[in-house]
Amino acid sequence: MSRKAAVVALTALAPISWGSTYFVTTEFLPPDRPLFTGLMRALPAGLLLLALTRKLPQGAWWGKAAVLGALNIGAFFPLLFLAAYRLPGGVAAVVGSVGPLFVVGLAALFLGDKPTAKSLITAIAAAFGVSLVVLKAGAALDALGVVAGLLSALSMSAGVVFTKRWGRPEGVGALALTGWQLTAGGLIILPIAFLIEGAPPALTGTNLAGYAYLAFGNTAISYFLWFRGIERLSASSATLLGPLSPLTAAIIGWAALGQALGPVQIVGMVIAFGATLAGQLSPRTPKAPQIETFSLTEKNAQEVSMDLEGSAVRR
Repeated sequence: MSRKAAVVALTALAPISWGSTYFVTTEFLPPDRPLFTGLMRALPAGLLLLALTRKLPQGAWWGKAAVLGALNIGAFFPLLFLAAYRLPGGVAAVVGSVGPLFVVGLAALFLGDKPTAKSLITAIAAAFGVSLVVLKAGAALDALGVVAGLLSALSMSAGVVFTKRWGRPEGVGALALTGWQLTAGGLIILPIAFLIEGAPPALTGTNLAGYAYLAFGNTAISYFLWFRGIERLSASSATLLGPLSPLTAAIIGWAALGQALGPVQIVGMVIAFGATLAGQLSPRTPKAPQIETFSLTEKNAQEVSMDLEGSAVRR
C-alpha cells in the first residue's frame, strides 16, 4: 500500500465513524437533547487530549484555535442538529453533502487551488449519489432547516480549508491541535446547550456508554485522524471522503435497524463511493527524462586529472 493510500484509508475512518452517530444517538442516548449530545462529544474529548498532550496554544494560536474550534465543532454541531430536527434525515444529509462544492470555492479563495473539472464533477456526483441513497419521495422542505444545513456544510468546509491554510505550530502535534479545537468548540456549545435545553438529563448506564463512545471513539480519535489527514491530503480530496458518513449510516440502518435498502440506494452508493475514490486519484504527471549519471572512482579521477595535465602541457 502506498503512503498516500494509507493516509486516505486512515482519514476515511473518521467519516465512517461519524456514520455511526445516528445509530448510537437513537439507540443509546436520551431523546431530544442534540446540543447536550454535541457538548458531550466535544468537551470531554478535548479536555482528555489537553491532559494527554499538556500543550496549550501560544500567541496568535489562541485566536486560530478558537476560530477552527468554532468552524469545525462549535458552530457546526448546533447547525447540523438544527437541520436534522427541521428536516427529514435524508434531506439533511443531501444538504450537507454539498460540502465538497463549498471546499472547491473556498480553496480557490484562500489556498490558491484553482477549481478543476474533475473536482467539480466528483463533488456533484458525490452529492447526487448520496441523494439517491437517503432521499425519500415526498420529503418536505423547511426553509430554516435548509439554511441551517447549508451553513453547517459551509462551516465544516471552511474548517477544512483553514486547517489546511494554517497548518499547526512548530513542535505541536496533531493530537494537541485536535484537543484545542474540541475544547474551544465544546466551550462554545456549553452556554447554548444550557440556555436552550436546560439542565442535563438523568443518565442511565446505557446513556453513559453511548456518550463515552461518541466522545472518545467517534470524536477524539476520529477528529485526530481527520485533522491529520487534512494536513497530508488536498482540501478537496479530504472533503470528498465526507460522503462515506451517510453511506455508513445507511448500511448500519439496513443491517441493525432493518431499514430498506433497495436497488436505487445501491446505485447511489456505487456513484457516491466511485466519486469518493475518484477524488483521491492524483493527476498523472509526465515522467521526468532520465539523466545518466556517472560516478568517478579514485582511479578514474586520477586518470582524468592526468589527461587534463597532459592537455595543459601540450598547449
